[in-house]
Amino acid sequence: MNKKSFILYLLFTVFFLFSCKSIVQPESVVKQLDYSDSDVVNNEKKNIKKLQQGDIVEALYHAYFLKDDEVLKECIQLVENQIQMALNDKDYLELDRLYLSLKTIDYETKVITQKQINNLRKLDLPGTQISADKRPKNIQDCINATVTMWVDKGLKIQNGAGIQDIVIGSGFFIDERGYLVTNYHVISSMVDSKYEGYSRLYIKLPSDPDTKIPAKVVGYDSVLDIALIKTDIEPPFCLSLGSSADLNVGDKISAIGTPIGLEGTLTSGIISAADRKLNTMGSVFQLDAAVNSGNSGGPIVDENMKVQAIVFAGMLQYQGLNFAIPVEYLKQELPILYDGGEVLHTWIGAYGNTKKIRSEKNGVELYYTMPGGSAHFSKLQAGDIITELDGRKIFSLEDLQLTLMAYAPGSLVQCKYKNEDGIEKQTVLYLNKRPEAPGVAFFNSDIVNGSFIPLFGMEVYPSSTTNKKLYTITKVLNGTTADEMGFSENDPVTIQKVEIDTKNEMIVAQLYVQRRKKGFLDVSMVVGSPFDSPYYF
Repeated sequence: MNKKSFILYLLFTVFFLFSCKSIVQPESVVKQLDYSDSDVVNNEKKNIKKLQQGDIVEALYHAYFLKDDEVLKECIQLVENQIQMALNDKDYLELDRLYLSLKTIDYETKVITQKQINNLRKLDLPGTQISADKRPKNIQDCINATVTMWVDKGLKIQNGAGIQDIVIGSGFFIDERGYLVTNYHVISSMVDSKYEGYSRLYIKLPSDPDTKIPAKVVGYDSVLDIALIKTDIEPPFCLSLGSSADLNVGDKISAIGTPIGLEGTLTSGIISAADRKLNTMGSVFQLDAAVNSGNSGGPIVDENMKVQAIVFAGMLQYQGLNFAIPVEYLKQELPILYDGGEVLHTWIGAYGNTKKIRSEKNGVELYYTMPGGSAHFSKLQAGDIITELDGRKIFSLEDLQLTLMAYAPGSLVQCKYKNEDGIEKQTVLYLNKRPEAPGVAFFNSDIVNGSFIPLFGMEVYPSSTTNKKLYTITKVLNGTTADEMGFSENDPVTIQKVEIDTKNEMIVAQLYVQRRKKGFLDVSMVVGSPFDSPYYF
């Protein structure tokens, strides 16, 4: 696992963070339902009735596992009623969610077919149809398809004087109706509810850098740092979206954008790495093409003049160390971005990583499932290996994350997996809305014994009936905080305190431990775990 993602700080001191807010652990955790118990069945029927008043798909999910034909039939009818309503309202995203959920439980609705839904969604989806005269024929046409993003934030006071506050970035057209793509952080002041100042969005064309053209935000994803923008002009050219799966380390690419305000700048280089985990969801490209302030949101194009990635970060103090978001993420999310507003991600309440056998990727192994989460409710457990989701083969963590991005929260998907004995099984998963702080969700939903696995990479077990703070480490996962700090199985550890550091977005634990690898030297320390991680899904 990525060492930097887990070890954010290590303090060999008993001094603790006074700014932290203490969190009380639950006295009990949610257990999997036992449908052989009549009381459980009756309570679940009442629960399904309540869920029908909210999200009918969640009610359908519970009814599927209850296996009561009458209850299941009732939920199916309610979902079909909503499918008809979504069709009438031309809410194609909702239509797709409802249809998929029925298909997942092997029920084929007669209201509409998947092919009809796909055709309806493709009718006006940006980036799917570009006429021949709008496709770039050379690199200069690609430059003309790229724009300068210009965000006017009014005036700011600096050294006692008012100066114009401008955010400059890049973007590129993907549709001849004026739709273009950029980074979320470039236009964040336009949609961030916490920002209370003045903000106006414009674009500038390379052919006319003196004219500011008004633009508006259609949809945005603050996690992946992408946004869909709309202008009322017809662009000179539009860029086609390629397939990042065909891009390998060493392949030649070009970056186009407006570094430090210089419109239509082209730089070239290669893909330096393809699996950098700088994002909490998925991997990004590292590239050596020159990228500077103002390049953010600009396209990375290949030798066939197709977009393969979107620039999102450059480390100015390190020459040639720059990063870009693979275009596959944009392609997956375009229907949701086009639907408008903020993109909400999904998750199943689990923690794990790619399962490798002799260097080959064989799915995603679960190390932990959160009590009360979808994975836990669907009977998935630590040691299971997810191999397929909604018919898509899952070979790696990146495959799983990319697949999850295609769905709106509240969808049902079919999941195939192998248990610890290698037996192939399948289940149904309900995709919940991903919380802003998954690590906090783990901590609040489980007792210390369980939550320390996803947070710090170690399993602990109480070792005293009189001292409730005394534990023994029973497992340490490779590459995690516990592993990097030299913890081992059978190390005795006293957990003095576990708290939430909201300022630094960390869960911190004050420990007193005797590490076997250090000759059982007694040491007090504070270990930290970030609120979010690429390994939470």
